[in-house]
Amino acid sequence: MTEQQPTSFERGTDGPKVIVVGVDGSQSSYRAAAYAAGLARRQRALLAIVYVQPVVSAGAALGAPATGTTGEIAEELVAEIRLATERFKDIWDVRWEFHTFHGDPYSGLVTAADELTADAVVVGASESAGHRIVGSVAVRLVKAGRWPVTVVP
Repeated sequence: MTEQQPTSFERGTDGPKVIVVGVDGSQSSYRAAAYAAGLARRQRALLAIVYVQPVVSAGAALGAPATGTTGEIAEELVAEIRLATERFKDIWDVRWEFHTFHGDPYSGLVTAADELTADAVVVGASESAGHRIVGSVAVRLVKAGRWPVTVVP
């Protein structure tokens, strides 16, 4: 007679239940959101759309004019997402939530994935040339090795 070992929960074994996607208004982030929405629909997972608000710079805190506040950007993103959801609601049934976190994009997405107990993270490929030197958010998320990460071009 063999003794059965107790089974414990292992993230990702039954397919993703929560998929986090980072959206910042760039075209690659919108493509990532579309990909993540399709994945969430097929897996019947919750799509957690995350916008990471950058930390306000010292100049902006002292009253220097800024080109659109991060709060306004978050509101615009939510409005765009709601409009798209309404347009496709009869053919595209996806449960979704919008979350805003503060900080740099990498730290914000890590915090979001941890707090929302993400089973997968989806991000768009970086459109910035500077990331070749510093390292993109996507590469840093992959190197963290804590969730499956999909990078959408």
